[in-house]
Amino acid sequence: MNAVPKPEIVKPQIADYRRHVLVCTGPRCTADGQSQALFDSLGEKFKAAGIQEGELRVKRSRVSCFAACKGGPILCVQPDGVWYYNVTPENMDRIVEEHLVGGRVVEALVFHRGPDGSACAEPPPSDITT
Repeated sequence: MNAVPKPEIVKPQIADYRRHVLVCTGPRCTADGQSQALFDSLGEKFKAAGIQEGELRVKRSRVSCFAACKGGPILCVQPDGVWYYNVTPENMDRIVEEHLVGGRVVEALVFHRGPDGSACAEPPPSDITT
């Protein structure tokens, strides 16, 4: 019996990024599609803020369920371990400007922190030279 050759598995590649935003788009987070609309808006928001590429690049991904199921839309910013709730378009603008660009957590929207409780341990790089 002849063995069928296994196809070569290609190692995936991902461009470097500073933070990864995970958006829950599951049906129990928001029944009316707000979470998907939020996710869909991130490309333009990241581009406008200058965080779609370069040192501050933010990667975005959808997840099907965080098992929080209240207060959505919900998103998590990694590696900071910061979990946000009630992420309306206006609140997302604050998260982009203050956290993803400025490195300051929007405390009023945080409902959970990762295991070590830290976030934003290092400030974002500065374009100012002395």
